[in-house]
Amino acid sequence: MFSPFYTSAFVWNFAHGMTNVLVPLYALHLGMSGVAIGSLIALPVILQLLFNLLGGIYVDRLGSKNVLYISCWASLFASAIYSVSSTFAGLLLGQCLFVLARASFWPASWSLGSQLPGDRSRNMGRVNSTTNGGQIAGTAIAGVVIAAAGYREGFLVTGGSALTALALTALIPYTRRRRTGPYPGMVATYSRLARQPYMYFAMACAFLSVLPFTVAASFHPVLLVAEGFSSEQIGWLITLRAIGAVFAGIALAHLVRSASDRRVPFWCCVTIGLALAASAYFPGAWPMGTWLFILGVASGLISIYFQLLISANSSPEQRGSAMSYGGVGWNLSNMLTPLVMGTLTDWMNVHSAFYILGALLLVSAFTLFPLYNWAFPAGQPRESR
Repeated sequence: MFSPFYTSAFVWNFAHGMTNVLVPLYALHLGMSGVAIGSLIALPVILQLLFNLLGGIYVDRLGSKNVLYISCWASLFASAIYSVSSTFAGLLLGQCLFVLARASFWPASWSLGSQLPGDRSRNMGRVNSTTNGGQIAGTAIAGVVIAAAGYREGFLVTGGSALTALALTALIPYTRRRRTGPYPGMVATYSRLARQPYMYFAMACAFLSVLPFTVAASFHPVLLVAEGFSSEQIGWLITLRAIGAVFAGIALAHLVRSASDRRVPFWCCVTIGLALAASAYFPGAWPMGTWLFILGVASGLISIYFQLLISANSSPEQRGSAMSYGGVGWNLSNMLTPLVMGTLTDWMNVHSAFYILGALLLVSAFTLFPLYNWAFPAGQPRESR
């Protein structure tokens, strides 16, 4: 059955997936350093920290559908700027608009998905599968478009996809929840959420959930170039991360039944650390594809867990704000991971950068149990501080 919401989310993420391959490879094509490429990915995320918090507030006030309009327009303008840029400054401006699009899209889509009828974990799994499916298609097509036409033409395709998503968004049936009384201010809303200890465990899970995506969108293409793969091969290999996430959303979402199961984030963190290191250690297309698929499965499961955790502990009236505040961990991962990877790559090499990041995640996995016990003593959310 045709669903404007799921179709729009798929098409928007098609453009998203293409951009994630186009930008780092285009920057590499222009001769930029590892630090410059990492900065293109990371520096705009400083703005995304603010945009994301504003996005959550406006989801609650304007409604999810209107915020999706903002996301589509921002993605369209970003694509136009990419297509005429050949300098670091131009690409950075495009990235700033692109992160505005991301910061608007995710809280709006998560909020809509969490309010759909039926089993919540399965619904969030379908939302994640749809968005990752779009990224699969976009990532795969990006390499083909680069090889057949070039980078600028690739950015024109992303702009057309954003325009299509905008038209589909207009077809989404949506009724805003009526609210009695005035809306609390932004500072009051986030001050209240900041006093909820469970939000910090949610941030840690959000940080981990997006880390494989961030690496795949920044330094996995650089690693694959160093291994001698062509741009077309890179596009197909990177899609395997998103395929893994789709598999997690469709086939494994039912395993994430409760936000109280702390084993999910632990084993996902361990798996991500091992898979990142292994993807740099084992050469060849088959091993690389296998590890990217495993990264997608682990990130897909912990993403569902993060969304289920916040949905189970927040009210519908503040769902958008809660998703955005928990998403601060998502933004921090987008900002810090490329900077760390870029610095390590320039200091040593890209393979060593993957080994070190994997080791850090293995150590970090063992901090999740005490953090969970602090946020959920006796399995229940700790009272506000």
